[in-house]
Amino acid sequence: MVENAVEIDDLSVAFGDFLAVDKVSFSVRRGEIFGFLGANGAGKTTTIRVMCGLLIPTSGSVRIAGLPLTAGGKKLVKEKVGYMSQKFTLYDDLTVAENMAFKASLRSIPRSAAKIKQKELFDLIGFKYSENTLVRDLPAGIKQQISLAATLLHDPEIIFLDEPTSGVSPSVRARFWELIRALAGEGKTVIVTTHYMDEAEQCERIALMRSGKLIALDSPAELKKKAYPEPVAEIKVSAGTNDAKTIFSNDAVTAWWPYGAKYHAALRSKKEAESFISGLPAGASGRLITPSLEDVFIKLVEGHNR
Repeated sequence: MVENAVEIDDLSVAFGDFLAVDKVSFSVRRGEIFGFLGANGAGKTTTIRVMCGLLIPTSGSVRIAGLPLTAGGKKLVKEKVGYMSQKFTLYDDLTVAENMAFKASLRSIPRSAAKIKQKELFDLIGFKYSENTLVRDLPAGIKQQISLAATLLHDPEIIFLDEPTSGVSPSVRARFWELIRALAGEGKTVIVTTHYMDEAEQCERIALMRSGKLIALDSPAELKKKAYPEPVAEIKVSAGTNDAKTIFSNDAVTAWWPYGAKYHAALRSKKEAESFISGLPAGASGRLITPSLEDVFIKLVEGHNR
C-alpha cells in the first residue's frame, strides 16, 4: 500500500493564456485530514478538479491513490475518490432512497451491495428519518449528512469536501467534524476546503494557495509560528477613543488589522509589545495573544493591506 494518497509534482493548469495553477507540488498522506485554503480564484477548485480526475493538467505529474493521472487513467482515478460539493449533491425533489439509488446507479453498484453499504453509512451518520422523506423536507444539517453518505456510497479511498458545512449551525458543524475524524480513523484521506478557520484548526496540515501558487504548507501550529515569529497583541478600542491609525502609528507596530470588533497588531519584540500595551491611551486596552489561523490567512493569503 502506498504511503501517500496524493502526490503532485510541478502541477500547472492553463486555460488559454490564463495560468490557473502554477507549478504546484505537495503530497497528502493516507488517512490524513488535509485542509486546502485560499481566497476565491486562488486555484483551489482547479487543483481539486485535477485530483478528482476531472481535469488533465497542462503539465506536471499527478498520482492519486498510487495511480498516475493520465487521459486513459481518469476512470480508475475517479473510482478512488468521492467529491461532496457545497452547492449540489442531492436532488431536492427526490426522496432519500431515490437519491441514494441514483448515486449507486451512477457508480454501477449492484442494488444489494448498495443497500448494505447504505445501511452502514446511515448507521455512521445516525440517520433516523424515513428513507421516503423528500430531501427538500430535511433539515439542512441532515441533508448535509445524507450528502456525505451519498459521496461515500462507492467506498472511496480519498474524500474531497468542498465547504461541506457552509450555512449550517455550529452544533451541526461540530457533528460533521466528528464524522470526518471517524472517516480518517478508518484510514480514509479527507481533503477539506473551508472558510471557517476554527474548522481548519482541526486539519493535520493545511495548504494555502494564492494566485495559482502554493504559498505555505504545514500544521496549523507551525503556520502560526512561521507567519508571526514576532509578538501579536489584541487591542480593544472603546468608542470615542483616538482613532486606530493614531494608536498604531507607534514604531513598535509592524502591521495591524481589524479583527471583529477589536484589532490585532504585530510588534517588533516582546519588550516593545509590553511597552506599547502599557502606553495605550485611556479607552484602549490590550494583551499579548497567540495568533489565530485567521491572522495567518489575512497575512499570507490576503495581505495586511487588503
